[in-house]
Amino acid sequence: MSIISEFKAFAVKGNVVDMAVGIIIGAAFGKIVSSFVGDVVMPPLGVLIGGVDFSDLAITLKAAEADLPAVVLAYGKFIQTIIDFLIVAFAIFMGIKVLNRLKREEEFAPQTAPAPTKDQELLSEIRDLLKSNQSNQ
Repeated sequence: MSIISEFKAFAVKGNVVDMAVGIIIGAAFGKIVSSFVGDVVMPPLGVLIGGVDFSDLAITLKAAEADLPAVVLAYGKFIQTIIDFLIVAFAIFMGIKVLNRLKREEEFAPQTAPAPTKDQELLSEIRDLLKSNQSNQ
């Protein structure tokens, strides 16, 4: 088997395609959460704590010189990223919790016994006849 045919077999497997779709949707979800945190959550939070814009919070380690930009420790962006992570983690937790609940309900759902096959019915009749013959003797 050539490398190209092996790669083709690998690339078109369902798991690889499902994983790719998951990564793309995850990246889009990450952008939505980042926008939600940066544009919706952080501004009111900044107003509540005295008009602070978290994205501007930084400590200047070395001032800008001529053509060199300043070296800053941008801890405000870090705080914003932590809040992004917490929101994503909570959303995933809630999704997994719902899936687990659905699985549990599915496991405990009453199972109906399958109808007996013709062979099973015939064997049951033979068993019943043998029992009745033993009790008659």
